[in-house]
Amino acid sequence: MTQEDSLGALLERGARRLRASEAARGPGATPDLDAELLLTHTLGTSRARLRSHPEALADKGQRERYLALIDRRSTGEPLAYVLGRKDFWTLQLAVTPAVLVPRPETELLVERALALRPEEFGRVVDLGTGSGAIALSLAQERPGWLVTATDVSEEALAVARANSVSLQLERVQFLRGSWFVPLAGHTFDIIVSNPPYVAADDPAMRDAALRHEPQGALTPGPDAMASLRAIIDAAPEYLERDGWLLLEHGATQAAEVAGELVARGFRHVRSHRDLAGHERMTEARRG
Repeated sequence: MTQEDSLGALLERGARRLRASEAARGPGATPDLDAELLLTHTLGTSRARLRSHPEALADKGQRERYLALIDRRSTGEPLAYVLGRKDFWTLQLAVTPAVLVPRPETELLVERALALRPEEFGRVVDLGTGSGAIALSLAQERPGWLVTATDVSEEALAVARANSVSLQLERVQFLRGSWFVPLAGHTFDIIVSNPPYVAADDPAMRDAALRHEPQGALTPGPDAMASLRAIIDAAPEYLERDGWLLLEHGATQAAEVAGELVARGFRHVRSHRDLAGHERMTEARRG
């Protein structure tokens, strides 16, 4: 082995590759950090250890595994898919291309659900659960809550169920079906959802990273409001009186979502901003 086989040299090689790739596009791109995280993942070590021993040598297998991960990330594949995991709330979740990568702004749904219902008991459903991020976070914070989660995708439910097992939150019930279809006869204190809300022809859909995520979880088709409207229309039948509906939506959709909620008879309608200052979710109480 030569100095070219050192961890420092390997890291620089990976970073150069990512800087020149689709992974470096966009204002939030972090190619150098991504290269470092992929190398620590490959080696099973920490960033501190990597930085303090850049002269250490990588063997052939480590180099090949690392460069294969770099190649995947260079196509724009989300870092979470390459690593196979994503942090959300206080949990580390397994993620695959069968589910959306959980976003930090979605944590606002968890925060508001906990604030609106401080009681130890509650019945809560997460519609379109994906990786189970919202449902499992609520179950972690409120052990006395009965948490149900639905998704139309069996592949997504397999990821969510695996996360529930690894996190020892197996009391969460996962049901297959579109929105409320598997919930006939049941009512809840809180309904929460992060449904698809991007129009199919929105320029955002051309983002390199989004090409790797499940399209059905991103867009409902040409009408960006279709899923939000369907949930709002059906929700009162599944809510206890004074129960809450919490919806994530696009940064420019708050007024339209609020209008739909008011028209459906909801009260105490209010939107909340994410850390970027966008009106990202709206909550409303059943009349």
